[in-house]
Amino acid sequence: MGKRGRELQVAIDTGGTFTDCVWVEGGEVRSLKVFSTPDDPSRAIGTALEKMGVAAESLVLLHGTTVGTNSLLQRKGARVALVTTTGFEDAIEIGRQDRPRLYELRVQREPPLVERGMRFGVAERIDASGKALQTPDAASLRELRTRVAETRPQAVAICLLFSFVNPTHEVQVAEALAGLGVPLSISHQILPEFREYERMSTVVVNAYLQPVMQRYLENVQRRADEGRRGQARARVFVMQSGGGISTVAAAAREPVRTVLSGPAGGVVGAAAMAERSGLARIITFDMGGTSTDVALVDGGLHTSTQSAVAGQPVAIPMLDIHTVGAGGGSIARFDAAGALRVGPESAGADPGPICYGRGLQPTVTDANLILGRLPADRFLGGEFVLDAERTRRVMGEWLKRQSSRLSLAAFAAGVVRVVNANMEKAIRVVSIERGHDPREFVLVAFGGAGAMHACELAAGLGIPQVLVPRLPGALSAFGILVSEVVKDFSRTVLWQLGAGTAASGLHLRLQAGLRELEEQAKREFAKEGWAGRVRFTPSIDLRYRGQGHELNLAFRRGLLADFRAEHQRRYGHSHPGREVEVVTLRLRAWLPGSGVRVGAPDVVQARRKEFTTALFAGRRMQTAVVARETLVPGRRQQGPAIVTEYGATSVVPPGMAYQVDAAGNLVIEVRRGRQKS
Repeated sequence: MGKRGRELQVAIDTGGTFTDCVWVEGGEVRSLKVFSTPDDPSRAIGTALEKMGVAAESLVLLHGTTVGTNSLLQRKGARVALVTTTGFEDAIEIGRQDRPRLYELRVQREPPLVERGMRFGVAERIDASGKALQTPDAASLRELRTRVAETRPQAVAICLLFSFVNPTHEVQVAEALAGLGVPLSISHQILPEFREYERMSTVVVNAYLQPVMQRYLENVQRRADEGRRGQARARVFVMQSGGGISTVAAAAREPVRTVLSGPAGGVVGAAAMAERSGLARIITFDMGGTSTDVALVDGGLHTSTQSAVAGQPVAIPMLDIHTVGAGGGSIARFDAAGALRVGPESAGADPGPICYGRGLQPTVTDANLILGRLPADRFLGGEFVLDAERTRRVMGEWLKRQSSRLSLAAFAAGVVRVVNANMEKAIRVVSIERGHDPREFVLVAFGGAGAMHACELAAGLGIPQVLVPRLPGALSAFGILVSEVVKDFSRTVLWQLGAGTAASGLHLRLQAGLRELEEQAKREFAKEGWAGRVRFTPSIDLRYRGQGHELNLAFRRGLLADFRAEHQRRYGHSHPGREVEVVTLRLRAWLPGSGVRVGAPDVVQARRKEFTTALFAGRRMQTAVVARETLVPGRRQQGPAIVTEYGATSVVPPGMAYQVDAAGNLVIEVRRGRQKS
């Protein structure tokens, strides 16, 4: 994907409030933010490309999208037919029969994406060893096609028992339904792994998103090609949830791999920026306009296959990201008991917060403006001036309608405390609840609102440092720009290992299984026309025999010892004499990314010192307002301060010190102890 001639690579991340654009021009990384267009997200992409105004013979568009996520959340996907083994049509609804909230008597589960009348059984059976016990005949397949066609599906999901061992029957069913003219999602191609319910849910989600994503990516291609008459068509690539990009054709075929597309770019970008500051153990904190995404990176990116999106299990490898409905646009309200709540509802880009000029409900952004932490004339580098007077008036009228006696300042401080509490819980999920001590990590804050809240969160959790990377308001787009080309492959094997299993024999057996996945990966990369040497990162899922969940470990000699040590660290116990099962072989195949290099930014001479009044812990304090580009690397300064730049604002509370390091990242030394807004 390197440059050829005048090739321009542009990364665009579409969020709920803003669409972020990052590219390299004249050796310098540039960024641009435009308001998102929820009715048609591709429209904002066209606007961004037009505003860039950069001509190139060849355009490469790397895209992170929330279309898949939003379609699931809003349940606006395709009408899906599910074909499975007779007797298992309702497995998609029965699920695991677990209790997500143990003491809630009236648990409301998310209904399946396939209604009962759209589920079809096939008289076939393959056993766990791959032996065909009952083969579907031609007449039953013709009848199946007729029944499915009568329901007029927009997509079909096919998931038969044990097809990950022997896919013959799934292939026959797919051939019988090929003439329907709708996309087919086939489980042994998308997820050749055991656990019938999770595999079925994943393939149904894929089918549910296929028509939506195909239409959307066609629109993106059209927007990218506008104005390029006489030039080659733009090449479009899409960010995957697992932390790498894929071709637009692959994304349209397997859209389930894009459901955390934008947030994954943020984690990749945060890890890349932190590495330039010599940091390997970080917690990423991405607070945008609609939601907050957090993840833990301990020496490298970690994926999970036990995720759920909008209540639907998705078992493909995804970066281990936890999301909460807390962002700059999150709406504040009083519940029936009079308690203050913030989110998950968001004002989004339309109408947006009150200070944007059209919103009528108070948001987190409005609260920060009232507290003096968000300079009205520095938003988007001064391109967009926030309406402070309207915010005070509309918020005051709203409080009166709520019969609240709170002052504007007290209400705004309460909003910030509540949203901070929600985000602190999210950070605890990816750290403390998974056996990691947050005090041993650095909090990397980005997104348009992340750096305004990061110091207070870090202080409450005992995190010693906050790192605000360069381009914090568009770091997800930057992460997409530097991402590798990635494909994930897997195969469930269920090999049982006794206590006396020879380590050398196990290693050779695993090598042979992984070599088959490597050959499959090479074929896939060659089919898509990629050049360069494909790199491989193998890993293995293991568990003690009888357990219900696995641990994923890097493949190397001493794998069994690694498993027992990790089991001890994760769960507090290990069993040296107990049988171990090798459950699933995994292979991440990748090609290096574009190799974008970001040097330290030039320092601009400050014209004069500016100050404002901001509220911290209920006290009004004189606070320095500093343009980030004026900070001299290595020069340590004391808070309180508000550091402004295009696309983001950093708030340094009193008692904390800050400086820019040699990589151009803003480093804030956190004073321990919980900070009050």
